[in-house]
Amino acid sequence: MSAANHVSVRVPASTANLGPGFDALGMALGLYDTVEATAGGDDVRVEVTGEGAGAVPTDEQHLVARALRAGVDALGVALPGVTLRCHNAIPHARGLGSSAAAIVAGVAAAYGLAGKELDEHALQIAAEFEGHADNAAASLYGGLVLAWAEAPPEGPRYRAVRLEPHPALAPVVLIPDTESATSVTRGLLPGNVPHNDAAFAAGRCALAVHALTTRPDLLLPATEDRLHQDYREPAWPDTMRMVRELRGNGVAATVSGAGPTVLALPSGGALPSGVDTAGFRVCALPVDRTGVVVEAIGTNSR
Repeated sequence: MSAANHVSVRVPASTANLGPGFDALGMALGLYDTVEATAGGDDVRVEVTGEGAGAVPTDEQHLVARALRAGVDALGVALPGVTLRCHNAIPHARGLGSSAAAIVAGVAAAYGLAGKELDEHALQIAAEFEGHADNAAASLYGGLVLAWAEAPPEGPRYRAVRLEPHPALAPVVLIPDTESATSVTRGLLPGNVPHNDAAFAAGRCALAVHALTTRPDLLLPATEDRLHQDYREPAWPDTMRMVRELRGNGVAATVSGAGPTVLALPSGGALPSGVDTAGFRVCALPVDRTGVVVEAIGTNSR
């Protein structure tokens, strides 16, 4: 891959946790942000359309720009200035991995401008921004991911493996108008949980991997959670009401990431007709099986 002065990046949304897999399971969804990065000049300029336009920085403080800078620094590439054109379709602060998508887009753009193929270090760079790798790995690799962190003396080493989701999976997201801050919802979590709840979560997380890849008929029990959702209910009571209503109707449903979006995995891809979805925008989204895509538009001899 040759170094480029202009790259285009397409990055998918993601849903994390999938019930019991807190900070471990993530899955890419077919909703995309795009970024065009053009090297040149002496400063950073950012143009934003779509979600977040007018509400996010348009200089080097923009999250894509910060991630791109981290990427080029890690790769040892000189990049004095860059123009970023961002079109956002992923809703912000809704639990659909918008921050991770922006970070992955910036890192991927850095690799593209440097003429480098994405590698495991790209995940490390991206995950360091959030302190966990589930969303970032899903946006980077596509499909279903199982993420973890190792703890060598030099600091956390983020790892992930990609798994192939079952072809019958048909995600539906229910997006409310309210927003949710990850820092707030994490602040609601206790420092410790009862041992039986931890054991329950371990078993259900293992079952979730099996259900998501091999036995979707087991998704309802596999997505049951005792580790984080109930503790965070004060942040999004309507979300938990919807999760319980869906589950009561036999639909595997969880809070997507830090919320407040609900992820449903109905058999056949349609919600039961009797479910009251008032206050939620209902969107059927396919599983993204590709991950981030980087295309060099203009090459140079750097």
